[in-house]
Amino acid sequence: RVHFISALHGSGVGNLFESVRGAYASSPRRVSTAMLTRIMTMAVEDHQPPLVRGRRVKLKYAHAGGYNPPIVVIHGNQVKDLPDSYKRYLMNYFRKSLEVMGTPIRIQFKEGENPYANKRNTLTPTQMRKRKRLMKHIKKSK
Repeated sequence: RVHFISALHGSGVGNLFESVRGAYASSPRRVSTAMLTRIMTMAVEDHQPPLVRGRRVKLKYAHAGGYNPPIVVIHGNQVKDLPDSYKRYLMNYFRKSLEVMGTPIRIQFKEGENPYANKRNTLTPTQMRKRKRLMKHIKKSK
């Protein structure tokens, strides 16, 4: 909120302290993982994340990473490529749903590692024989 105060007359200071108390009261609030995941699911249902390189970003679940200020950790795939506009949308959605006033909500994104990264496909013996037969045929035709 924006408060107009006067240094000369001291007017508006009482309203300022009400807002400060409200912000302080809402900052250390604890929220369960189930509640955060439910809020995230509602946000995704209202407005799906945009496609990244032709693939949909899947947000799996959310949990609390800290409480003062509130940190929401969201797990999913390809979240590092999520546009900043969608990150702001999620932050505002969490702020509105949790009714947090005057406290910044931080959102961190985590994604799992690809278990198949840096692994080559090893061929079975049957596949090796088939490849060998094909290579013989290709060499003969030249």
